[in-house]
Amino acid sequence: MPVALPEGSWALILGGSSGFGLATAHQLSGAGVNLCLVHRDRRGAMRRIEPEFDAIRERGVTLITFNADALDAERRNEILSELDAALGAGRVRVLMHSIAFGNLKLIAPEAKHADATRAALAEALGIDESQLAEAADRLFAEGVDGVAALTTPPDYSSDSFIEEEDLERTIHAMGTSMLGWTQELHRRGLFAEDARVFGMTSEGNEVAWKGYAAVSAAKVALESVSRSIAVEMAPYGIRSNIIQAGVTDTPALRLIPGNAHLKATARRRNPFRRLTTPEDVARVIHLLSLPEAAWINGEVIRVDGGEHVSGASR
Repeated sequence: MPVALPEGSWALILGGSSGFGLATAHQLSGAGVNLCLVHRDRRGAMRRIEPEFDAIRERGVTLITFNADALDAERRNEILSELDAALGAGRVRVLMHSIAFGNLKLIAPEAKHADATRAALAEALGIDESQLAEAADRLFAEGVDGVAALTTPPDYSSDSFIEEEDLERTIHAMGTSMLGWTQELHRRGLFAEDARVFGMTSEGNEVAWKGYAAVSAAKVALESVSRSIAVEMAPYGIRSNIIQAGVTDTPALRLIPGNAHLKATARRRNPFRRLTTPEDVARVIHLLSLPEAAWINGEVIRVDGGEHVSGASR
């Protein structure tokens, strides 16, 4: 059973129906935290999501949910008004920004390069390169990560490339929108005296992954916003930190071109030889929400089992 948070604690999670957000909802509900989850899902997806919400309610906490656009300022105000009415004497201890809505286009046509390694190995083995590629693809699909460099490269769109408007939308959705929610919660007096704001970043904040330019820009903006919240809102008892998760098999990751190769590389790099899980992250967010973590503020905290610092692997 997770360590309980102060009585009357609430968590507002943006992106609470899958991945990190849903895992954190489960973790915090086990610690007695009431929840307001904002998500945006189609009707068909609700068949998967509703049982998750039912499991949270069975822990005896209050759960209110909104299937709505968290980026719409008018809808945000409506949600917070309803949350205000539901809080009673409680207050929001945790605001988690886990919105995954971004553009995944290349910035220019991909330049194709001949794979000299695969060609040389095929020649040394006395087989056709296409045969080697076929075998590597099959083994890779079966979970043999070590052959990733010999597989058919990920396929990127050659018809559509990122534009300024794509950048603007992604930076707002996955970055700066956290500030609007934080400001409005503060303006309405909904935060607890000791409150925590969390955003989610990734190693793409400093490493260039193909097709990740817009999301990378958003993550850097998110980290900058978090630092400003940490400094300017500290007098009001609000702490702000960013969680840098290792590569995690979430619905958002699966949308990234070449995600299978990202996962294979991460498993080989990671000292524990596995991917980060949403539950790994949820447990750390719970820890950082405890009173004992009150002096952690303005940080980017890696939750990856050592993946980021790991050098060459075999």
